Amino acid sequence: MLRVRKSAVGWAVALALTATGLTPASPAAARPQPGPTIDWRPCATDSDAECGTLSLPVDWNQPRGERFDLALARRVATDPATRKGALVFGPGRPGDSGVDRVVNGSSRFSADLRRRFDIVSFDPRGTGGSHPVICARDLLARQPQLIADQAQFDATLAGNALLRADCRARTGALYDHVDTTSGARDLDAVRAALGERQLTFHGSSYGTLLGQRYAELYPNRVRAVVLEAAMDHSIGTRAFLDSQAVTAENAFDQFVAWCDRSTACGLNGRDVRAIWAGLRARAERGTLTDPDRAGVVLTPFELARLTHKKFYDTWRWPGLADWLGRMDAAASPTTAPPADATTTADAVAPYPFAVFCQDWSLPVRDYREYAAHVRRAALLAPDLRYPPALFALVTCLGTPTPVANPQHRLRVRTDVPLLLAATVHDPASGYDWARTVARQLGRHGALLTYQGWGHGSYSSSRCVERAVDAYLIDQVVPARGASCPAVDPDV
Repeated sequence: MLRVRKSAVGWAVALALTATGLTPASPAAARPQPGPTIDWRPCATDSDAECGTLSLPVDWNQPRGERFDLALARRVATDPATRKGALVFGPGRPGDSGVDRVVNGSSRFSADLRRRFDIVSFDPRGTGGSHPVICARDLLARQPQLIADQAQFDATLAGNALLRADCRARTGALYDHVDTTSGARDLDAVRAALGERQLTFHGSSYGTLLGQRYAELYPNRVRAVVLEAAMDHSIGTRAFLDSQAVTAENAFDQFVAWCDRSTACGLNGRDVRAIWAGLRARAERGTLTDPDRAGVVLTPFELARLTHKKFYDTWRWPGLADWLGRMDAAASPTTAPPADATTTADAVAPYPFAVFCQDWSLPVRDYREYAAHVRRAALLAPDLRYPPALFALVTCLGTPTPVANPQHRLRVRTDVPLLLAATVHDPASGYDWARTVARQLGRHGALLTYQGWGHGSYSSSRCVERAVDAYLIDQVVPARGASCPAVDPDV
């Protein structure tokens, strides 16, 4: 282990950062004015946790303009005598509630961290209690899972344009400002409102984009940043899909290998790939139903999506084997069951995925190019065929460019290296992404490898937990090439 020395950031460094364009464009963002503190009150569902809001600009380039309330929650450090400060958690997938994580799931962090830090999180702008993006449910339902031809490609373009207009009309100005660059500026306002001179942050999955962007914009305000299951925000359409297809297929391979060796798998001793091929063929014919939801027909894409989701945690694998086994044993209906009834046209629903389309530019010119992506994904993932990432192309099709927070290679110049906690067999944030991000960070990053499975590693491995805790508490950076052994799913 190496202990990092803190060093002051001088005017020369500040000027160099300005020259390379790393400081925020808005003077208000670069030099935030004193803002209101958070009025913490006991949370409604658990009085041991505290909830509050922070008033922030909708558009950070117009700090005196329209505002919204960012919802937050915290649990104060259990040992005030050893308190280090506040640890801010960056929620994972788009739509994940940080408030809910604190109120109902703060135990994801070790007892040692909970003794030393107030655990704080928030609902990112446009989600949950932070002015959620709202859209017409019927327009959301029109988005296809996969596009079949040029006519459907054109219809999807038109439908997405209608959806964007509807979401903007229902949500207001915030709809156009839910990108992660805006989120990073929110995060700095949270840091200031908490009274923290520097930020201590743990981001998971999509929350790693927030940590990366914060470190770019505010390098001298970083105390420690953990990126668990990091995303690579430097790649275009083809590389994004290819890496996701390979990552998903690797997760399928790992599940099959576990079933072959473990009696905890209900399909142990059987040909799992043959069973899967049969289920996929039934899905292609429209005669595969979900045994957990009577009458619900599973499309090939939905079969792959639900299966892939169960790869996230190894404790889900026995249940996945049971689910696949029950579908395999069930007789196929002679005709396709009726489709689900549609909802009323005036129903609305939150749309947290809006942030993705403002963070990623994944253009596709026409159906011919789209079909080529789908065929290539099937070659890279011959079992799953349809990696869930294909839906990102559909849902963001036609998004005006440039997007608010476009892909780019990282430019981070922090005093303390960012810590990447990466899993070799992560089903969603591939290990190749972590290695690429580590290369972009250079000496401003450190890669800690978990040799096991699952989307994330802090909660899966005591070895990873100890290394991350040492970094967050004492800024001890793991040695180059540091690795933690896999934890057997059957143990």
